[in-house]
Order: sequence, then structure tokens, then C-alpha cells
Amino acid sequence: MYFIETNRLILRRWRIEDDAALYKYASDERVSELALWPRHTSVEMSREVIETIFIPNPQSFAIVLRATDEPIGCIGLVPEGAEHYAIQPREREVGYWIGYPHWSKGLTTEALNGFIDYCRNRLLLKSILITNDARNVASRRVAEKCGFEFVEDYEFDGIPSKAYRLSLKKDL
Repeated sequence: MYFIETNRLILRRWRIEDDAALYKYASDERVSELALWPRHTSVEMSREVIETIFIPNPQSFAIVLRATDEPIGCIGLVPEGAEHYAIQPREREVGYWIGYPHWSKGLTTEALNGFIDYCRNRLLLKSILITNDARNVASRRVAEKCGFEFVEDYEFDGIPSKAYRLSLKKDL
């Protein structure tokens, strides 16, 4: 099983037994509201998300704290056809979120930087795209810190949103 390591994190595939940890963070409306998905209402709902959304997507990773081995968030590629913005050839959209107690600690930036290397060197993508709710200033700051450039303001399902792109060309 493939995983990505950073200083404080391991990005690995989701497991059924991660259901309680997922529920712990995905039941917080501060997270779900800005991530634009329904707040989890039970451990069973979280287990179903792991089984039907995360596990079938080979590019969906749990963000796990090395120190505790606890999944605290998620990062991965949006399934093809479910993007929130028109993608270019050899480009994919990245989505991420992290539990509220872990906000403003640089962990999402660390996870995204590790995932960028994976997209560049393992998936050989030309570029990656990030979209977010226009109100989600923290997500935009993460994208900007990781080198993404603003593309445009747009609406997705009536929600004011922003798109950012990062070229993954290797320096020659």
C-alpha cells in the first residue's frame, strides 16, 4: 500500500476502522460547512463514506498524525467527472480538509506539499487545481503557500467559489 510521509504526517489510504476518527472531525459543522459536504451525524455515516467514497478512490488519503497515528483529515484527488471547475488535459482537482483542533498549525500546508510531490512524481500530472468556497480564507492561504496561483472567481451550485492552479512541470 502506497503512502506519503512528511515531517509530522503520514498520508495513507483510509481504513474501515478509521470510522470513529472520521466522525470525530467530520461531525463538526465548522469543517463540513466550508468543505461543502454534509456534516456527519453518526459513526455509521462516517463508515459508509469510507466504504463508498474514500476506499473506492485510490487517490484519497487520510491525513494521519505521526505522533498519535490518528486520522485528522483527508486529502486526495476529486473523482474524475466530479470536479467543481473545468480541468485541463493531464490536470486533476485536489480536495482537502482537516479537523478543527488542528487548524492554523501548518498541517494542511504540510499535507498538501507532500501530495503535490506525489502528483508530480508518481502520477505525472501536468497541473493540479484547487477550488474552494469563497468564504474559506484558510483554504486559499494553504493553496497560496503551496504555490498555487489564482485562476478566477466563479459559482459552483450557486456558491461563490475560487479556483487556483499549480503547474507541476519539472525544472529542466
